[in-house]
Amino acid sequence: MKVVIPGGTGQVGGILNRALTAAGHDVTVLTRRPAHDREIGWDGETLDAWTEAVDGSDVVINLAGRSVSCRYTPANLRAMMDSRVRSARVVGEAIAGAARPPRLWLQMSTATVYAHRFDAPNDEATGVIGGTEPGVPDYWAYSVDIARAWEGAQEQAATPATRKVALRTAMVMSPDRGGVLDVLLRLARLGLGGPVAGGAQYVSWIHDHDFVRAVEFLAARDDLTGPVNLAAPHPLPQRAFMHALRAAWGVPVGLPATRWMAELGAFALRSDTELLLKSRRVVPGRLLDAGFTFEHAEWPEAAADLVRRVRDRAGTGAATPDAAVDNGRSVR
Repeated sequence: MKVVIPGGTGQVGGILNRALTAAGHDVTVLTRRPAHDREIGWDGETLDAWTEAVDGSDVVINLAGRSVSCRYTPANLRAMMDSRVRSARVVGEAIAGAARPPRLWLQMSTATVYAHRFDAPNDEATGVIGGTEPGVPDYWAYSVDIARAWEGAQEQAATPATRKVALRTAMVMSPDRGGVLDVLLRLARLGLGGPVAGGAQYVSWIHDHDFVRAVEFLAARDDLTGPVNLAAPHPLPQRAFMHALRAAWGVPVGLPATRWMAELGAFALRSDTELLLKSRRVVPGRLLDAGFTFEHAEWPEAAADLVRRVRDRAGTGAATPDAAVDNGRSVR
């Protein structure tokens, strides 16, 4: 299978690149700064020579977009919007202009499109799209606007010969340095991995192996289109999530943090509290209905596996063979 991954040099792209390459697929990455074999330069918004890689490919997996690991200033939010919409739009133009268009376009999206809620899980059929929840910061609605515009750019692309799937992806948990698990483990080891603002907000996540398997599953099918949630089937409250992670590492205590303490911590990490405080109770309805089986459905078991791989990496001074290494951050 010939696979093209625009924006494939971040954490998620590294996971897919390594796994698909190891499985014998021909993988090409589109990046602003090509530095390795099978990498081609592009700017994320202009048709150019990179379109030759798309023409004749089997699957395009577009991951391009500014990292969410930043302060949510107006300028950064606008950069998130522009980078996602423009890259999706130009990928659609390349597919539309291809003499031999790919049969499948997987477009990264985000579980953040769903509402901040505690009462019920969000699946693709009955989930509540966010943006109008009471009592949350106004800029949270802009994150939902980004997700909807991101998906809209794919929907509007005139690619009749190419099946399109939007991957509403939760946080991808992997043992990579710089990824979201790395940050959470660092907090836990410092004794700071307790409940944040009470810890009732739900955390949706997916183990990196299941993320790859879900992508392969979608590539093998020909009947799934539109939004698909890529999240483990059992999201859990943040306090339970961090308790299981501390238990996996062997840290007995995690100090709780109030909302204002979370604000200070996010500022110090140059991140934003939406990543900590929004309740993302997302479940993979369409994947389960289609017969997909998760190898890591429960967080305590998944956390134990991930911690083992982190420790294996530390013991050898390098990543284990099944752990993709990159300096990007996971989607959320």
